[in-house]
Amino acid sequence: MPSQNDELEKKIPNGKQKVASIAEQTSATNGTAKAAKGSEQGGKLADGPKEKELSGKEKKELAKAQKIAKRAAEKQKQQGQPVVDLAVGNKGDLSKEAGKTEPLGPATPTSKTQHKSSGSTSAGAQSSLPHRQAPSHAAPIHAEPEKENKNVALFDHLYGHPRRTTVAGAGKDVHPAVLALGLQMRNYVICGSSARCVSMLLVFKRVIESYTIPSRNSLPRHLTTHLSSQIDYIVSCRPISISMGNAIRWLKVEISNVDVSTPESQAKSDLCDSIDTYVREKVTVADQVIANKANDKIEEGDVIMTFAKSSIVQQTLVEAFRRGKTFRVIVIDSRPLLEGKNLARALADLGLEVQYSLTHGISHVISHATKVFLGAHAMMSTGLYSRAGTAIVTMSAKEANVPVIVCCESVKLTERVALDSFVHNEVAPAEELMIQGRTSSLLSKWEDVPNLQVLNLMYDLTPAEYVNMVVTEYGIIPPSSVPVIIRLSTNS
Repeated sequence: MPSQNDELEKKIPNGKQKVASIAEQTSATNGTAKAAKGSEQGGKLADGPKEKELSGKEKKELAKAQKIAKRAAEKQKQQGQPVVDLAVGNKGDLSKEAGKTEPLGPATPTSKTQHKSSGSTSAGAQSSLPHRQAPSHAAPIHAEPEKENKNVALFDHLYGHPRRTTVAGAGKDVHPAVLALGLQMRNYVICGSSARCVSMLLVFKRVIESYTIPSRNSLPRHLTTHLSSQIDYIVSCRPISISMGNAIRWLKVEISNVDVSTPESQAKSDLCDSIDTYVREKVTVADQVIANKANDKIEEGDVIMTFAKSSIVQQTLVEAFRRGKTFRVIVIDSRPLLEGKNLARALADLGLEVQYSLTHGISHVISHATKVFLGAHAMMSTGLYSRAGTAIVTMSAKEANVPVIVCCESVKLTERVALDSFVHNEVAPAEELMIQGRTSSLLSKWEDVPNLQVLNLMYDLTPAEYVNMVVTEYGIIPPSSVPVIIRLSTNS
């Protein structure tokens, strides 16, 4: 008789075969059911838009999705990138990738049905399905390199905003005369501290004449605000001088002193008369008095050295020539403005013997000079604030024991104290130093040359010890007496 073990061995293989056959039948049944269900769903998706219409909300979402896709396509087109559909991606690129990629397993009916349904569904259904965008083949956008800072670090606090070159962007309440004056100052058509001060006051006179008091306002309160916009425009063209600042403060005090009960026409007329009086007393008459006092310092046979061009020094030399004195003039000049050329030409046309030289030749001509006459941008108790290069002239004169005489109106005196030329100064555009009429391989395009900075300072400070005397309309004083003259001119 067979043992129990033999019976079990016979039963187990039969059991394994039965389990395998049952599993195969079950998987085949499930596969058939899934395939039928997938085909049924694919048919529904394909026939969905025909059988059922979209609701209002779905139409809005569809329109919104299409609008976003259109904007993205236009943006990609502007950037030079291939246009990619946000819903289905770049079909050309995807088809190439699909041709290269091998399927992971045998294609099933379900996968074929899904591929067909994705191509036949509506745009709304496509936008809801996730798709991979094709990689962009456009060239990578490189960030622009930062421009090198061309400002000299030591004078970085002086640069501020660049000078205005046009009237574009000016306030609508800026007077046309002020617009013209600002550009004339910026282009050095009007140059010199006294000339700029007088021109500004005469333009303010025209502003006051055309001014009308707004309703519910008074002239002392509103006119000051109206003038502030005019001043801001002038400052944007070129920083104001010391004399201009003193004149502005004086004018604002005059406006504040106007009685509110004074009729508008009378108040405007009084202010215009005050401006005329100020110009006559502080500039015109003051220059005549200074020229007469300085003439006493010119003797027969003198050799007068001067730097650049000063209107009061020119008037002094002309007055001395008209008095019949015989003397010679040496004009020292510097770039970029070369103001001394105009002075040398004017004196030569008058009949004076003139010698013209740049600052590099001062060491050769200073030995022939007997006196040095200089103008001033401003005069402080600590020294003379004038055109860049003045300090070189005064120091050379000090070494050669030549007296230095400064001609300065009281309107240019200031209580400001400066010990160097770094804190308070004016930086002119660097392009003005470029060589005109010639080509320079280094400076023609200096902005593109790395590690190159160009500095164009307008003024320098001469210490008081290098100035022998200051001639003003109040008398001849040493630099240390400048505060006394300021008090006298303020109280008068």
